[in-house]
Amino acid sequence: MRIDIISLFPELIEAFYHHSIISRARAAGLLELDVTNPRNFTYDRHHMVDDTIYGGGCGMLMKAAPLYAAVEAVRRDVPKRRVILMGPAGPTFTQAKARELAQYDQLILLCGHYEGVDYRVESELADETISVGDYVLTGGELPAMTITDAVARMIPGVLGSAGSASDDSFYHSLLEYPQYTKPAVFRGHAVPEVLRSGDHAKIDAWRHRQALARTLQCRPDLLDTDTLSDSDQAILAALKGEEP
Repeated sequence: MRIDIISLFPELIEAFYHHSIISRARAAGLLELDVTNPRNFTYDRHHMVDDTIYGGGCGMLMKAAPLYAAVEAVRRDVPKRRVILMGPAGPTFTQAKARELAQYDQLILLCGHYEGVDYRVESELADETISVGDYVLTGGELPAMTITDAVARMIPGVLGSAGSASDDSFYHSLLEYPQYTKPAVFRGHAVPEVLRSGDHAKIDAWRHRQALARTLQCRPDLLDTDTLSDSDQAILAALKGEEP
């Protein structure tokens, strides 16, 4: 898979590419990554990528031409390609969306800046717009890196353990169960006995119940009761009965 980020701040993106799981995936040849500066596709004396807004308004707007040219330069001839604009008008990014995007051969992520981008980029160049939340950021770089990281985790072989991604919070619409490491007792707080028992069937059952309990307590909005099994529904009913 290839991911191209179009950004006015390539140094920021390059630093992200060279660390942690992203760097290892890149080194292993599982993920091809690049960043392109749209300023390289401007031809005026000052390499301007922004201009004033038609009709008036505060600030400056990124011009369409450099972004179009940058996308055209990095676009690959692959069966499945997606051009995505980072912006507040799109639906909120989710784990399900990460799984969907991981099926593409190439993603091109457009990072806006200033007061935004010429609307023709959103309506004509991009296949879709994605938001990472209802708050304002200075540019699209942090959302683009967030999406890259989440999508990379879905690519087979990127994570050390085949089960790691499927155990993550949100993968199955449940938060992850509590996890512990050594020592067994820290400042008077002990690791649950079941986790030290060696009985893997009991451990799996405990973990699943804890995932349901944690989701019920912290993110009940994630509990889609229509997709839960009868046993999960029974566990939830019991957990609700245990609440003070």
